Amino acid sequence: MAEHTSSSITIEAAPADVMGVIADFARYPEWTGEVKEAEVLQRDAKGRAEQVRLVLDAGAIKDDHTLAYTWTGDDEVSWTLVKSQMLRSLDGSYLLAPVGAGDRTEVTYRLTVDVKIPMLGMIKRKAEKVIIDRALAGLKKRVESVPGV
Repeated sequence: MAEHTSSSITIEAAPADVMGVIADFARYPEWTGEVKEAEVLQRDAKGRAEQVRLVLDAGAIKDDHTLAYTWTGDDEVSWTLVKSQMLRSLDGSYLLAPVGAGDRTEVTYRLTVDVKIPMLGMIKRKAEKVIIDRALAGLKKRVESVPGV
């Protein structure tokens, strides 16, 4: 089984507000840093993204890829790689858990990346950690600074 990297952060907002930002792919270039373009290619019956094309520039990892998303209730979303120029696999998830009275949310982000080019495991995990840390920090800033999110 591939090794994964994970990290968590607490956001001062209800889980539904956090998931609203996570599900709004069109706005990813505004807050993620690494995602330069995002396009929803397919939606499920509830209007949630099922396939999304993303153009990513994360330093060591630059790619144009498509991900398939699976939504589990209102507190978890996971994804797997459909196609990519440089990645063999890209599996991840966001898991949301209410904290206290539910006006705060603990967000856990898990990520496993496998590139087509040879890369030392240590370097790959470092890249995963950078992606996760930037994504969580960007998500926190976006949710907490945008009124009505």
